[in-house]
Amino acid sequence: MRVSRRALLRQRQRRCPRTGRRADEPHAAATESVPPSSQRYQIGIIGGMAMTLRLTDEQAEALRSRASREGRSMQQVARSALDDYLVRAEDDEQTDRLAEQGAQRYAELLRRLGE
Repeated sequence: MRVSRRALLRQRQRRCPRTGRRADEPHAAATESVPPSSQRYQIGIIGGMAMTLRLTDEQAEALRSRASREGRSMQQVARSALDDYLVRAEDDEQTDRLAEQGAQRYAELLRRLGE
């Protein structure tokens, strides 16, 4: 069954009768001792997509070690790495688009410089 976007927004805007907070607001206990960089992982946990990531033994150990050193969960470190990758990939695509536009815009000048 597919739920409309409007229905999801209404559900998130409902307030808990006991605490008075909205469904999309993090619980105070969930964010008090959590570093600010990790707080985004406490919001919207329900409704996220679950997946299985198969790692080699070496990758799993490196991820476990990195998470331990940073005081974060392996999932948080993996999500952060994915976010960084997606930003870099978008930047690379934008750079390629701008380079192509510049090449088209200055094609005649580039041709004359090449002579």
